[in-house]
Amino acid sequence: MRNASTRLLLTCAAIGVAGGLVFVVSGYLNGLVSATAPVLYGSIVGVYFLPGVVAQSLLRRGGVALLTGLFAGLIAAAFSPQWFLRYLGAGLAIGLLQELPFLVSRYRYWRSWVFYLAAAIAGIIFGAGVYLTIGAEQFSASLGVVYFALFAVSPIIFTWLGRVIASRIDKTGVARGLQREVDRRPDSPGSVDAPVTSA
Repeated sequence: MRNASTRLLLTCAAIGVAGGLVFVVSGYLNGLVSATAPVLYGSIVGVYFLPGVVAQSLLRRGGVALLTGLFAGLIAAAFSPQWFLRYLGAGLAIGLLQELPFLVSRYRYWRSWVFYLAAAIAGIIFGAGVYLTIGAEQFSASLGVVYFALFAVSPIIFTWLGRVIASRIDKTGVARGLQREVDRRPDSPGSVDAPVTSA
């Protein structure tokens, strides 16, 4: 169990480091979009879902989205310390939102549809927080619809991308022995070490 825990931690760290580097690039893009076209801010926010969804899709274990979000936030903050709280907050907040739908089933159910539904809901919740922070009064009703639609669609697109990445990593066999079944509910036959699908 100790070796599995170390491997799990290192796997989450590796995914988090890669995600943190992506965060850094997207942070500058987000700054540009916020300054020039804030209504489009949600189109890039899906990037912050990548580390968590890769870890969850690959490992199917509780806490991995939160852990990789933490690692990603810390790595991004190391490159851009002026945005320390932004990166750390985004990594942890989105990681937590990604954990909640799977926590409901006590981390026993990892079907594709849960990932996408969770991404859309989490995106809207995250978007609402940003919406209130930047000032809701600057958007008309129609722009508000566009704004929230992007916050729902962008995480779905990046969730799909994250699942594709997890599927490719899975084929290398590096996560063998760490993964849990896709469906571990008592009334289900389950699927031991079932491969990740990008669907």
